[in-house]
Amino acid sequence: MTRAVQITFDCRDPFAQARFWAEVLGYVIPGPPGRTLESGDDPFEAWTTFLENLGVPLAPEDFRAAIEDPQGRGPRVFFQIVPEDKIVKNRVHLDVRAAPGLQGDDRMAALESECERLKTLGADRLQRVEPHPPMEAGFIVMADPEGNEFCLD
Repeated sequence: MTRAVQITFDCRDPFAQARFWAEVLGYVIPGPPGRTLESGDDPFEAWTTFLENLGVPLAPEDFRAAIEDPQGRGPRVFFQIVPEDKIVKNRVHLDVRAAPGLQGDDRMAALESECERLKTLGADRLQRVEPHPPMEAGFIVMADPEGNEFCLD
């Protein structure tokens, strides 16, 4: 039997991380149960109102967020607040498939273009690894706004 997975990030600002990663992956931030979000609605404002109406008090340390694949194919990504900053390299990271089917210069140009887009969202470029066929197609190592490493692959 196969298992579905959820990817969980420990972070300082779940809302900012959810917004960043939703843009990176083309995911959406779901609204609360029974609420359809209209274009321009703030999903976190909708959740806050929903929880307040249920009488659920939220302290800043209770904030959490999630993003979902609108097609329902990819894993849900969850962001939970932790008190400490990131201090060491990730042991697990995401590979964002930004150049499927491309090779050589075309692949690296597509990765560079996506790298520039993600930098405008707050990502940092860390390293470019050149293609070395047949074992390496080339990729770009980046970090999200809280320093979590990921690869454009």
